[in-house]
Amino acid sequence: MLHSGCRAVNGILQGSNLSRRWYSIAGITRRRRTAPSINPAIGRSRLMLAWLRGAPHPAPLSTTPSLCFCAKGNVKSKNVKADVLSAFAPVTVTEIRQYLRAKGIPFHDGYSCLHVPSLFVGKVFDTGKAEKETFTLFIDKTTGQFLCKETLLEGGWQDFQDCLEVMQKEGRDNLGPDVLLKVPESDWELSEQEMDLKEVQQIWNKAMAFADVEEEETRLVKAMFGITKVPDLILKKLSVKYFKPTKSLVFPWFNWRDLSLKGLKLLSAEQNGRQVNYVANTLPKPSSYHNLFGLHVLTRKDTTLVLTGKETDCLAVTSATGLPCVSLPRGVSCLPPALLPYLEQFKKITLWLGSDLLSWEASKIFARKLNMKRCSLVRPGDQQPCPQEALAMGLNLGKIVKNAVPAGHKSIISFRQLRDDVFGELANVDQVSGIKWQRFPDLNKLLKGHRKGELTVFTGPTGSGKTTFISECALDLCIQGVNTLWGSFEINNVRLAKIMLTQFAMQRLDDQLDNYDEWADKFENLPLFFMTFHGQHSIKSVIDTMQHAVYMYDISHIVIDNLQFMMGQEHLSVDRFSAQDYIVGTFRKFASDNSCHVTLVIHPRKEEDDKELQTASIFGTAKASQEADNVLILQDKKLASGQGKRYLQVAKNRFDGDLGIFPLEFKKASLTFSAVKGKAKLRKVKEDDAATPEQPGKSANAKEKK
Repeated sequence: MLHSGCRAVNGILQGSNLSRRWYSIAGITRRRRTAPSINPAIGRSRLMLAWLRGAPHPAPLSTTPSLCFCAKGNVKSKNVKADVLSAFAPVTVTEIRQYLRAKGIPFHDGYSCLHVPSLFVGKVFDTGKAEKETFTLFIDKTTGQFLCKETLLEGGWQDFQDCLEVMQKEGRDNLGPDVLLKVPESDWELSEQEMDLKEVQQIWNKAMAFADVEEEETRLVKAMFGITKVPDLILKKLSVKYFKPTKSLVFPWFNWRDLSLKGLKLLSAEQNGRQVNYVANTLPKPSSYHNLFGLHVLTRKDTTLVLTGKETDCLAVTSATGLPCVSLPRGVSCLPPALLPYLEQFKKITLWLGSDLLSWEASKIFARKLNMKRCSLVRPGDQQPCPQEALAMGLNLGKIVKNAVPAGHKSIISFRQLRDDVFGELANVDQVSGIKWQRFPDLNKLLKGHRKGELTVFTGPTGSGKTTFISECALDLCIQGVNTLWGSFEINNVRLAKIMLTQFAMQRLDDQLDNYDEWADKFENLPLFFMTFHGQHSIKSVIDTMQHAVYMYDISHIVIDNLQFMMGQEHLSVDRFSAQDYIVGTFRKFASDNSCHVTLVIHPRKEEDDKELQTASIFGTAKASQEADNVLILQDKKLASGQGKRYLQVAKNRFDGDLGIFPLEFKKASLTFSAVKGKAKLRKVKEDDAATPEQPGKSANAKEKK
C-alpha cells in the first residue's frame, strides 16, 4: 500500500470509533427479521401456465390483468441457504436456433447471447422491422436464460417457450410488461426488499457529493482511497459520493431502464499497522448485487469497453483515458451471466482486472463467457499494475490498454507465445502455489496451496471423519473467497450444512439458538452452493450440473462425496472397475477443461484395521491415483487400538513432489480438526517411503532400533 494512503487513513480516522456495522452508524437500525417456518423450494418443477384475469398481483408494480408463469413449490425461508443446484437439463444453442426458426422468430447471433424481439413489448412477428438494433430480448447461448432489457423481465428457456406458446394461442402481438415469471414474493421477502430500499435511499440521501465536502477533507479522502489524481468532475459524472459517518465512498447502482436507485456499495478503509485494508459492503446482499458500475453513463453508440475488477480502477481508467469503462460487482471472484446482455453491444472488450496472478487467471475465464474473439487481456507486470496504481505511478493507461494481448489462442503455439506466462509463474511463485489454508498450515507446507485445474483424491477408513475433515478444508477456502460447489451423495444437504455452519462458528449452536441468526447471516454470504443429488446418479447429469454451476457462479472448487454413491446407473454392461475408471477420467478432464479444482472422495478397499492405508488401498484400479494430482489419506489409528490420533498423509503431490504426514486433533464441540500442539509435528517422507510413512514424532533412529 502507498504510504500516503496510510497517512491519510491516520488523519481521517483519528479519534473516530467506527463500527463494522456501517449501516448502524448511519442511524439506520435493522430489526431482527425472522422468517416464517416454511419448507424451502428445492429444484424447479414443470411450470404452471395460467391465464389470470383480474387476479391480484402479488408485487406492488401493477394492478392490471397479467400472465403468470410461476413455478410450483413454496417460497424460500430466510434460515435455509437458497444456493442449491438441482439436476440441470442442458439446452444447446443449436436447439435454441432451431426452435426460433421453427416458430418464425427473427434473431441475431450475438457474442454470448441470441438477440430476438421482445415478447413483452412491440410486435414479435413484424418482419418489416426486423432490425437487430430493435431486438431487446437476449437469450444466453449456454443456459437459455433470457432477459428483456425493455421490461427487465427474465426467466429460463422453458419460460420463454411457455410465453411464446400462450402469445400465439391468444393471437397477441405481445404479452405486455406485467407478466409474472417467478414465484410471487412472500410478505417477508417483500418486507426485506422494502427495508433494503429504504436503507439504500437513506444512506444515499445522507451521503455528500464531493463538491460539498471541504477541500482539505476531500484531499484526505482521495489519498486514503488512492484516487488523488481522479478529478471531482469524474466523481460527479459517475455519481460517486462520500458517506461521512463511516468515512466511506458510495458507489450507486442505477436501474438500467429508468435510472432509479437500486442499490449501493460502500467502500471503507481500515488501518492494520502500516497497511490499509479496504472493506466493501453492499445493499442488497452480494448475491443479489448485479451492478456494472459506470454503465449508466455509457451510450448505445459505444463499441469498445474496458472491464475492471474494482470501482476505483474504473475511476482511474475513465480519468486517464476517457474510454468507456465499467467494473464488476464482485471483483475477480465472479462474472454473473445475468450481466452478459448489458455487454453485448461492445465489439471489443479489454479486461484489466488487477495486478496479480489471480486476476490474470480470472481474465482468461471471463473471456470465455464474453466470447474470446472480442476480448483482449492486460497482462499483470511491474509496468502494468492495476489501473489505480498505474494512475498513481504516472503510467500511460491508454498505452497499456492498447497493448493488451488477444484472449484467443491457436491450437499450436511456440514458446514465444508462452514465455510471458512462464516468466509470470517464475516471478510469482507464491501466487502460483495457490490459495493457502488458514486452518491447516501443515498442509500448506506439503501441498503449498490449493490450485485450480487439479484433481484431488481423498480417502480414509469408514467412520474416520472423511466428510467432516474435507468439509472443513473446503470451508477454509470458501471463507477466503473460493467459489465452492458441494455434491454430497452420501449425507443430505441439511446435515452437511449443519456440520459446516458449526465449523464456521467454531462452536455448538444447538444450545445457543439466540446466536443462530447472526451466524446464519454470515454463513449465507459465503460463495457456497450445493447440488441436490443424493444417492446414485449418472455421471452425465452430475457433469451437466457442474458445467452449469461453473458458468453461472464461476465455481472454482467442486467436492464430490463420494464416488461409490454415484456408481450403478451407467455402464451396467461392464464391470464396476471399468465404470469407475471412466468416471474418474471424466472428472479429470472436467477439472482441466474448466480450470476448476475437483476433490473426489473415494472409499478404500477393505483392509485389516492394524494396517495403514496406502495409495494402492483406494478402491478400484490404479486409474484414480494415476489421474490425481494429489492423493490425501486420512489415517485413523484409533480404529485399530481404540485410542490414538488421526493423521493426514499426503501420498501424492504432482505440483512439487513434497510428501509427508502430520497429526490431527478432532474437537467434537466445533466438529473441527486442528494440528496437534506439542512434540508431534509434520514429517516429510521420501517418495520411496510414501507407501509406509513414519508416524509423526518418531525419529528415524527409533525406527531402526525397533
